[in-house]
Amino acid sequence: MTLTNADVARLADLARLDLTPEELSVMAGQLDVILDAVASVSEVAGDDVPPSSHALDLTNVFRVDEVHQSLSPEAALKMAPAVEDGRFRVPRILGE
Repeated sequence: MTLTNADVARLADLARLDLTPEELSVMAGQLDVILDAVASVSEVAGDDVPPSSHALDLTNVFRVDEVHQSLSPEAALKMAPAVEDGRFRVPRILGE
């Protein structure tokens, strides 16, 4: 498939890209190479090759969701450098 500069200009317009005529010529050649590569992959994948998203079968490995003992608010606040009204006290950063 051969793309013309007008084809690339239309694609650039859709992508909201402002390309110079020189850039259009370069992009036309580069896009032709990409489209040829995609076409060659399409030729290899015949009807006997099932579509897949990955070459290997993948399964997610999930750990069991178990409830564990965690810090109480009091224990967490005990380790804080500054506490105010039962919350961590931090320096103001917005000047409010």
